[in-house]
Amino acid sequence: MIIDTNTMISITEANQNFSKVTKLVDEKGTAIILKNNVPRYLVIDFSKAEESAVASVEDVLAISKRLLKKNKEAYEVLAK
Repeated sequence: MIIDTNTMISITEANQNFSKVTKLVDEKGTAIILKNNVPRYLVIDFSKAEESAVASVEDVLAISKRLLKKNKEAYEVLAK
């Protein structure tokens, strides 16, 4: 994940001015809230949350093929 330093905001500032966080999300797509100067929370537009949570069909097929190849012997035993 590429982090844009312009979208970072301290947790103190986010608590005091949450509208600033929402403006960042509206403008940049994400906001990263820092706790003790370490990225801790990611705020994203709700409509983009579903997009990032769903794996593409190609990803699922690639993972399935890899698992089948890796566990071929076990699947053959189970098939008997």
